[in-house]
Amino acid sequence: MLTVYKHAEGELFSDTTVADATKGSWINLVNPDPDELALVNIMTEIPTDVLKTALDMEERSHVEIEENYLFVVINIPALRGTDSYDTVPLGIFLTPDFFITVCLEESDVLYPFLNNQIATFENYKKTRFLFQIMYRTATLFLRYLQQINRRTDDIEIQLRHTTKNKDFFQLLELQKSMTYFTSALKTNGTVMERILRIRRHDDVRHVLKMYEEDEDLLEDVIIENKQAIEMVEMYSNILMNMMNAFSSIISNNLNMVMKLLAAVTIILAVPTAIFSLWGVNVPVPFTEYGLDGFLDVLGIAGVATLVVGVLLWKNDFL
Repeated sequence: MLTVYKHAEGELFSDTTVADATKGSWINLVNPDPDELALVNIMTEIPTDVLKTALDMEERSHVEIEENYLFVVINIPALRGTDSYDTVPLGIFLTPDFFITVCLEESDVLYPFLNNQIATFENYKKTRFLFQIMYRTATLFLRYLQQINRRTDDIEIQLRHTTKNKDFFQLLELQKSMTYFTSALKTNGTVMERILRIRRHDDVRHVLKMYEEDEDLLEDVIIENKQAIEMVEMYSNILMNMMNAFSSIISNNLNMVMKLLAAVTIILAVPTAIFSLWGVNVPVPFTEYGLDGFLDVLGIAGVATLVVGVLLWKNDFL
């Protein structure tokens, strides 16, 4: 889907046709088809293969500087379900005339811009728009990390009462999400640091025009991203330690059950062995006493079982 936006009277409006796109317009591509990519190629002279780069789910964050555009790829968070998070690449092109975004799916990162929820947003200020998207990405990572942390606390409470496989699968899903977030935040940080280095280069000034407010915003973006990296590392460690702790508890519980079963087996083996001795086809003591002899053997078995039970109890087997 291809949509063109531009500001008018302080609000963002969608143009009815691509032909209406004027200088400063924002071209938003969501899972575009080949015809839409070809149309953008004609409008901006950006090669179609380059436009497709952001449609690769495995694409890592990076910056490319070309003669007529600056190409930035960042990884943004995506919610897949209650306990499942992922990251998807978002391609951003800054050209002298247009601001272009390319993504495989609708994103919560761009949602507030599309709905006029950012008071300071003006799409024709392309550099500031780029930094605002990066800032929104970092804050969305932080929000999802807080959700993951709260969900982890809920699962921990459940595991304290019962250890179900479902809860461990949920922890594994959250751990996988944290891995995606860690990789995305670190590569996004690399992109931000590179933009900070190249912002004054002559070969990018025609597409990366920065003012004092933009410098401050870029610094805020870098700080916010570093905070998100610190949080994801801390939450990852907490999640990993919790999984290891509960794994140890389960192993310990299993060992206790096995120890109890072993002790019960030993206790049951004592009377079985004694009764077996009096079951052989040879003369043995007490057989000549009839019922009294049977009771004597039963008493011997009971006393021996009691002694073994006491010994096991004193040695913490019961």
